[in-house]
Amino acid sequence: MAFLLSLLLFFLCNSRSNAQGGPPSPGYYPSSRVQSLGFNQGFRNLWGPQHQSLDQSTLTIWLDRNSGSGFKSLKNYRSGYFGTYMKLQPGYTAGIITSFYLSNNEDYPGNHDEIDIEFLGTTPNKPYTLQTNVYIRGSGDGNIIGREMKFHLWFDPTKDFHNYAILWDPNEIIFFVDDVPIRRYLKKNDVTFPERPMYVYGSIWDASSWATEEGRIKADYQYQPFVGKYSNNFKVAGCAANESPSCRRAPSSSPSGGGGLSRQQIEAMLWVQRNYKVYDYCRDPRRDHTHTPEC
Repeated sequence: MAFLLSLLLFFLCNSRSNAQGGPPSPGYYPSSRVQSLGFNQGFRNLWGPQHQSLDQSTLTIWLDRNSGSGFKSLKNYRSGYFGTYMKLQPGYTAGIITSFYLSNNEDYPGNHDEIDIEFLGTTPNKPYTLQTNVYIRGSGDGNIIGREMKFHLWFDPTKDFHNYAILWDPNEIIFFVDDVPIRRYLKKNDVTFPERPMYVYGSIWDASSWATEEGRIKADYQYQPFVGKYSNNFKVAGCAANESPSCRRAPSSSPSGGGGLSRQQIEAMLWVQRNYKVYDYCRDPRRDHTHTPEC
């Protein structure tokens, strides 16, 4: 029995050690194939201008009792690669969302599409949760249908800037962290896939009703301001809504050039999902999966 316990402890420690070492190399880096775009070249302030500052290297947005802040791309896109380098605030950030996402909510209020990268705020000594989500044709009919997949990360996102990206093409959506694919969402039919043009947004705001431990822990403004930092080095390569249907601007998701993921990328993604995925809407028994047939 002692030998078996020792063997089990060895495998557990070895597994944890491998996980802490970071994912296997994906072997392909789509961000390197996209030219950098300065904030003023591709974006503008959307709200909270007094809570937004830009210097040569960094866009900073913050939230206090008075306001948060958000920004929006100058163009709307029907496909593309959309990435940003972000650094999060350490300490108490419960209830606060720091985000980078695609949406057409302003064009289709109550019936919009959305592809989200959202950091759910936390409390000291607990990790941030990175939530990825996809909405198709609305959440304003009283029947909110999100497709959330949540992750912790293999690094501390408050220590340095890291690249977070969405690749959206007519057949799939892939979420990347430092070029490692963490989630792939396939088009299985028109009903479960966003196809209408969307703008690119970033924001920081108070979502106390749900962001941290399903709303149990709220934002506490004694810790204000809550700050999100974006490198002034955005990665955007997409086809604008008014461009030719033959437009192909985004990098391929894989080295084959034909979409999908290589075996090496899939291995890296599965490593992340085995070690750091903490929620999958398709595996939630509380959900009514008649609304998510892709599951």
